[in-house]
Amino acid sequence: MAAARIRTIVLPEGHEDRILRAACEATAAGFADVVLLGKADQLNARAAELGLDVSGAKIVDPADPRLVEGFASEYATLRAAKGVTIEQARAKMADGSYFGTMMVKMGLADGMVSGSVNTTANTIRPSLEFIKTKPGVSTVSGSFFMVLGERVDLYADCAVNPNPNPEQLAGIALSTAETAVKFGIEPRVAILSYSTGDSGAGPDVDTARDVTSLVRQLAPTLAVEGPIQFDAAFDPVVAKTKLPDSPVAGRANVFIFPDLNAGNIAYKAVQRTSGAVAVGPVLQGLNKPVNDLSRGALVRDIVNTIAITAIQAQG
Repeated sequence: MAAARIRTIVLPEGHEDRILRAACEATAAGFADVVLLGKADQLNARAAELGLDVSGAKIVDPADPRLVEGFASEYATLRAAKGVTIEQARAKMADGSYFGTMMVKMGLADGMVSGSVNTTANTIRPSLEFIKTKPGVSTVSGSFFMVLGERVDLYADCAVNPNPNPEQLAGIALSTAETAVKFGIEPRVAILSYSTGDSGAGPDVDTARDVTSLVRQLAPTLAVEGPIQFDAAFDPVVAKTKLPDSPVAGRANVFIFPDLNAGNIAYKAVQRTSGAVAVGPVLQGLNKPVNDLSRGALVRDIVNTIAITAIQAQG
């Protein structure tokens, strides 16, 4: 899918060995044009030490005064209401995450992948400041593709929102369903709870019910069920007992967790105990794609994220 329409993805952490290896794999596979941030002589020297050839990637010096001045001017203009001066803007552009995100903003790249050494907050903050969210989207969220054999599910939110309210959860559900569609998956959405249907009661169950109702109002054709327990959403046998008339129960492939605590624990538990491949987090809701890596990401994880970002950038 990525190779069908090549897009340019910037990797701000060009000095990191895993990034160099991933850039080589991505360019060799031919599914993205890659931009590495760093000093060309330093990056080429390190690549040679690793036995890599990064000639397929473009190297951009983040200290290039022409780019720094142009980006700083744009940032100062965009953040003028916050009192940002040109001097402060120049200082921001010394940060690779800000520089790379500004490349995306200015159309010099179609998307960005970062976070192999930077924190999630440092990766996401610039995009929230000036990439902004898509029209009609108020909440940026993070989903994971959970790949187990031939099965691919999406879990959200596993990366961004600690305690989303019902409106935010509904937005997360809609964004994750949109991500599924973009990658050729017909979404069947489960709004997860510790109760299925009318079997239980409590504030958390009421929230799941409210979220489901709101999603149905906003997207009447979307298959969604909630409140529903994970086993009833995942397992057709359990679904026949707990919610036999639901078109989603036992067939769900988009799982919306009540909060970041539950979502993050769940994806890591499934990843580590079942052998599932967890691809992500895929950031959802931004005007242009910016994706965050785990600081423990393997080269294959980075390559997968470059591919996902390239697909997102196809529009």
